[in-house]
Amino acid sequence: MKTENDKLDDLRECIALSDNIVFFGGAGVSTESGIPDFRSQDGLYSMKYKYPPERILSHSFFMSMRDEFYRFYRDKMIYTQAKPNAAHIALAKLEQIGKLKAVITQNIDGLHQDAGSKNVIELHGSIRRNYCMKCGKSYELDKIINSEGVPKCECNGDIKPDVVLYEEGLDSEVLNKAIDFINAAQILIIGGTSLAVYPAAGLVNYFKGSKLVLINKTPTPMDSGADLVFHGSIGQVLKSAIQGI
Repeated sequence: MKTENDKLDDLRECIALSDNIVFFGGAGVSTESGIPDFRSQDGLYSMKYKYPPERILSHSFFMSMRDEFYRFYRDKMIYTQAKPNAAHIALAKLEQIGKLKAVITQNIDGLHQDAGSKNVIELHGSIRRNYCMKCGKSYELDKIINSEGVPKCECNGDIKPDVVLYEEGLDSEVLNKAIDFINAAQILIIGGTSLAVYPAAGLVNYFKGSKLVLINKTPTPMDSGADLVFHGSIGQVLKSAIQGI
């Protein structure tokens, strides 16, 4: 049985020998920056909201109860104080030195870009992009934060965040780009995801490379098929893995 240090040595060697690494990450990457998983309902939640988060963040709810959607969205989905953590920074460094080809993320917070990553494929969109449903004009996040109720365009149309809601399909162009990078990767590092959200979790099946690495605090359905598995902090693992590179 390999120790954590043995596994870290193996990961360092994999990274050192490869210039075709792809990272696929989920909510666990952002929680280490202080962004809670929106699915977690604390005791205060039921006092403030009548509906579960999955219902509020659905297309049908947005179309029918937009005021309530934005009340939840501003409260639970926007964290302007959050800063990139050790995982974001390590991945940006791997890209800068030519080893990491892409970051594929299920997160919508933009922290990978804040850390310096350039090729970020956002499967579920981004809170930083918003558009008018009537005329298509684009708006920054500030427009959402600094407005009350449903944010309005200058044409009086309602503004919608460019995020994928429940009941909405992923953008096929974005999805195909992610598939291409995973399919061509030599090493796939998966982190901060339970691999339970489809269709994103199904992307792993396109990997044909030599090393599959999983980093998550809890076990995933893919653990048994991975070459290296770490159950711990993704920031700590990646920070340790790139030391000396």
